[in-house]
Amino acid sequence: MSNESSGAHLGFTLGIVTVAALGGFLFGFDTAVINGAVPVLNEMFMDPDSGFAAGLTISETSRDLWVGQSVALALIGAAIGAFLAGPVTNHIGRKKSMVIAAVMFFASAVGSGLPFTIFDFTFWRFLGGMAFGAASVIAPAYIAEVSPAKYRGRLASMQQLAIVIGIFVALMSNLLIAKNAGGASEPWLGGFAAWKWMFWIEAFPAALYGILALMIPESPRYLVIQDRDADARRVLDKVLGSDAADTKIKEIHESLSSEHKPKLADILGPAVFKKIVWLGIGLSVFQQFVGINVVFYYSNLLWQAVGLTEEDAFINTAIGGATNVLTTFIAIALVDKIGRKPLLIFGSLGMMISLGIMAYVFQTSVDPNGVLDLTGDNAVKGKIALVALNLFIVSFGASWGPIVWVMLGEMFSNQIRGAGLAVAASAQWGANYLISATFPLMLGISLGFAYGFYAVSALLSMLFVIFLIPETKGKELEAMGELEN
Repeated sequence: MSNESSGAHLGFTLGIVTVAALGGFLFGFDTAVINGAVPVLNEMFMDPDSGFAAGLTISETSRDLWVGQSVALALIGAAIGAFLAGPVTNHIGRKKSMVIAAVMFFASAVGSGLPFTIFDFTFWRFLGGMAFGAASVIAPAYIAEVSPAKYRGRLASMQQLAIVIGIFVALMSNLLIAKNAGGASEPWLGGFAAWKWMFWIEAFPAALYGILALMIPESPRYLVIQDRDADARRVLDKVLGSDAADTKIKEIHESLSSEHKPKLADILGPAVFKKIVWLGIGLSVFQQFVGINVVFYYSNLLWQAVGLTEEDAFINTAIGGATNVLTTFIAIALVDKIGRKPLLIFGSLGMMISLGIMAYVFQTSVDPNGVLDLTGDNAVKGKIALVALNLFIVSFGASWGPIVWVMLGEMFSNQIRGAGLAVAASAQWGANYLISATFPLMLGISLGFAYGFYAVSALLSMLFVIFLIPETKGKELEAMGELEN
């Protein structure tokens, strides 16, 4: 195979991977877009004339409960969507599953901007959660299955790059919309409140995702599992070249050791699940327990609480989103060179240090009334906290952000990939829910306590990787079965 031909094949693969990664973009956008609306939802809930409380007794406690659940229940939807995506993708394929996810993204985007009460708003957020939960399974599976082993780490990192770009775009669009409208609650285009447009913007990339998903080929490994070798060969000809296509099809058949098509029961083992599934669950849980999504779900509320204006809060949050995007390129550059484990270990170390600094600053910057104050005499500490926060984002973005998705897409054998990814991703969204839902409770104790918990989680994540996680760099997907026992 000539170098020119190899380049052509890689270009084709990069194109279809980019389309699959659009699911990651929407996943990131949908999870972060709520950030700009939370303060407005708080105001609407406390306004008896808005009808948003739907007749509930209005109090700060009920407001915190229901608005918090409108954010967090999207993550329960994500856990359900991720769990269902495994058997669904095994049954109808990766491509059709992408189209279904795109439709759910579109419906959620439109509905979230047209709520009558907190209840229907929560339903639309739940539906969006199911969509990005499904996307968190479909995209890594598809990308891993169409990528050559030599480039798989970098191509699989496209999923995380798309996620963080989605987060950044959501934060920037929130900022620009609020700035142009004069505030998130102020009217903007067509006389509709700015926060409504924050959700409606997502409908455009959702429609694009659905259209492009119809145009890409199905995963060749899924096609082989469905005994559609001729269709798989046509895809592999474009991905690997005709010389390697037949060999790859034979390897895929050999890797499917059992005679039945993949099913959820294949992941079961002596300790409920096979060891490799538990390792995937562990990676997913630790990725969330370090508190990354607290930064993106609650940062606007947090920065306003420490004295920043709404606009400055949006700007600080957008800076964090930009940092997250840029540092993902570090992982893309290094993942296939130095491997997965070293990046995870160094990332854990950086997160532990930066989270520890934030915990100390927040714990020692509380005024006599128990209110966090990073102004006046504590202004220097506020700047230290901002630097530490961005160091945390750098550490996460260069390691646990992309590498977990790389490993979840590649660490399972062909037989259990759909089911294994579904369970691991469901665990990730369940952990995300726990962290997001408990943050207000931890905040009630102290912000220092919350970040201290995340720092300890970062330490435990480092030990988990050092002692339990295998290196998967350079392994063919067909060889992953040896990791199951």
